[in-house]
Amino acid sequence: MREASLTLRCGACFVSGFIAMACGGRGSPSGPTPTPTPDPGFTVNVTVFYDENGNGQLDPGEGVRIPGVSVVIGAGTGTTAPGSGVAVVTGVGEGAQTVNLRTDSLPAYFQPGNPVPVQVPGAADVRYPVILPIGGNNANVYLGYGDSITYGNGSSDGEGYRLRLLNLLGPYFGRADVQTFGRPGTNSAEGESRVRTWMGHFDPAYLLILYGTNDWNDQACQNKGPDSCFTIDSLRAMVEDVKDAGTLPVLATIIPGNPALVPAGRNAWYDDMNVRIKALAREQNVTLADLNAEFKAAGSLSALYADDVHPNDAGYQVMAQGWFKAITRARSAAASSSRRFGFAFPH
Repeated sequence: MREASLTLRCGACFVSGFIAMACGGRGSPSGPTPTPTPDPGFTVNVTVFYDENGNGQLDPGEGVRIPGVSVVIGAGTGTTAPGSGVAVVTGVGEGAQTVNLRTDSLPAYFQPGNPVPVQVPGAADVRYPVILPIGGNNANVYLGYGDSITYGNGSSDGEGYRLRLLNLLGPYFGRADVQTFGRPGTNSAEGESRVRTWMGHFDPAYLLILYGTNDWNDQACQNKGPDSCFTIDSLRAMVEDVKDAGTLPVLATIIPGNPALVPAGRNAWYDDMNVRIKALAREQNVTLADLNAEFKAAGSLSALYADDVHPNDAGYQVMAQGWFKAITRARSAAASSSRRFGFAFPH
């Protein structure tokens, strides 16, 4: 009986294996076929830098790096890091490749240079230039322009938002020079009449425009309403003058007054005027800093003021953060804000 049993098992083995040689276990292996390990590709480091002279090369002294930029090489992607501006792009295929940037990840006004060819493997570190259309103006100079709020009235050091904005922009980009020129008591018409003169003293890359707070004091503006006031015409002319000078405008909404000290009608007037300022930013395709919204989102408004209209140190910090967001915000984020709030997002 033992022999019969062995014979039957051998026959079963022959049938199931079809051409298996005897019953020695030398037939097809059992179990699932192993999944091939995917090719991880190569890694390329890409530094995105501000090419101040537009020559396509990273020259000594060009210390600005652009964080948050999406870099694409074939199927590989990466995002530039704060501080270094370096994107670690993984999963890059072998051979001749091209480095590209996603333009909508760049801050407003920055423009990508030409795509950069790269041979993989062979080039572990690549430098990608971006430029700003500022002509012969001074790179990395941000000039605040406005009335006594820009001058810094109400702040403990008299600097207003200047140093606070510098402390945000400097570490973020790697370099920044923030200056302010404010004339207490002036309105937007007076600001427009002098903007070319004062820009000529600084030749800034950016002009941060905050005007309109004192326009409410004009009786014609106050009694007839925002549509009859000179504010929008003055701001439009100012923006056009700034563009003509090759400087990049950043237009701000009017901050609210201290609700504990100004009549409610004054802040309502500012709200109505800000609707028109936002529309002007869209019309002119310039960056908008919604400082009014920043103040309202900060909590107790009265805690942000030294008097009826001038911010205290806490208020100036809110202003600095509002300017910073507008200057550094990616185009994609600005587009989202535009759809929700009517912001502008220049290319």
